[in-house]
Amino acid sequence: MGRDITAHGGGAGTGPAAALAGDVTAPRYSPRWLALREDADAAARATGLLDPLRAHLASEVARTGRLVIRDLGCGTGAMGRWLAARLPGPQHWILHDRDPDLLALAASGVRGPAGDGSPVTVETTRGDITRLSPEDLAGTSLVTASALLDLLTADEVDALAGACARARCPALLSLSVVGRVELDPADPLDAELATAFNAHQRRVTGGRRLLGPDASAVATAAFTRRGATVLVRPSPWRLGADRRELTAEWLRGWVGAACEQRPDLAAAGQAYLTRRLDACAAGTLRVVVGHDDLLALPAAGPVEPVPVREADQSGPPDGERR
Repeated sequence: MGRDITAHGGGAGTGPAAALAGDVTAPRYSPRWLALREDADAAARATGLLDPLRAHLASEVARTGRLVIRDLGCGTGAMGRWLAARLPGPQHWILHDRDPDLLALAASGVRGPAGDGSPVTVETTRGDITRLSPEDLAGTSLVTASALLDLLTADEVDALAGACARARCPALLSLSVVGRVELDPADPLDAELATAFNAHQRRVTGGRRLLGPDASAVATAAFTRRGATVLVRPSPWRLGADRRELTAEWLRGWVGAACEQRPDLAAAGQAYLTRRLDACAAGTLRVVVGHDDLLALPAAGPVEPVPVREADQSGPPDGERR
């Protein structure tokens, strides 16, 4: 009757970007998981951010004749498949990831055409996206990412905001976990597992303290300090009977991460997972997983220097169990 609780890459609603940071122990995300979540991601994305983005990019297309778009933590290229057709003009996508297998899939999967029928070209680059500099972003029209921010540290998000500001480059950063999960029907263990999962998302790994549910607020502050106009919109997954396989995979990862954070929950979590997977298979479980989409449009005038952060939040506080 029992089912194993497994905290595996991607099962908790995260994305391919964890494999982009410098930590060589970061999980790799399977193409199967990324394919499984792609339709739910597309349905969740905040399309209301596209009009201000297109308005901002119109002058770039007029000036240079094309858009250069960098997709950070591209995975299999889902963002490119979704966004290219929603932006006008010739586009050149530069796909960043650490996993060469995912890069190969992404390179063949982002084809276009653009929204007005213009061609879309692609190149790939393998490396650590947390070290991108303003010079790396020179000539870039737009930076995009999915499920990335919650897997970064505060300093890494601050550096990304600084690089975008100095390069005068807008950023569309989607599907950041915000720590809100609604399950219907409710279960007495829902809240305790959610709290443990959110703590797991904020854990220290490889010497890096992940932002988890705080990522959207931290990114908003980082871009705003540099004069950017920041728009944030909700982009929740809505999982029901039509997405049972994705719901089941998400459940395994969500419960697994919570029990990894709180080993004392393992026995109750195992029973909970069995109940929830049975309801999922029967088509009676509904889940809403909260995310935010963020659009940062750069300031028009000179960028003022931003004070160096007083505290490095990449390490654990004194006394915390690692």
